[in-house]
Amino acid sequence: MLEISREQFEELVGEALDRIPPELTRLMDNVAIFVEDDPDPSDPDLLGLYEGTPLTERGEWYAGVLPDRITIYRNPTLRVCETLEDVVAETEVTVVHEIAHHFGIDDARLHELGYG
Repeated sequence: MLEISREQFEELVGEALDRIPPELTRLMDNVAIFVEDDPDPSDPDLLGLYEGTPLTERGEWYAGVLPDRITIYRNPTLRVCETLEDVVAETEVTVVHEIAHHFGIDDARLHELGYG
């Protein structure tokens, strides 16, 4: 397995976030992004996870709630990648994929767009 420190991986996630167009990041609301080493053992191959209420489903009731949470997982990403370039590309796809869920885009549409 490729070795990249947690700090280096966090930097790659930050760089992927920096490549998201500003017009989209301005629309992101009440969401926090985290890096963790491993997902829940019940899904050890999970690269990223969105937990929250997508923007498309928020109504007048949506106030005073904890931020949505996007988590990007380091170890599963490193297991599916062979080179640093692969990690950079996979991290970017995973970040975009999870942010798309924040915007209410489902997995089927993401697969059609090549972010599956």
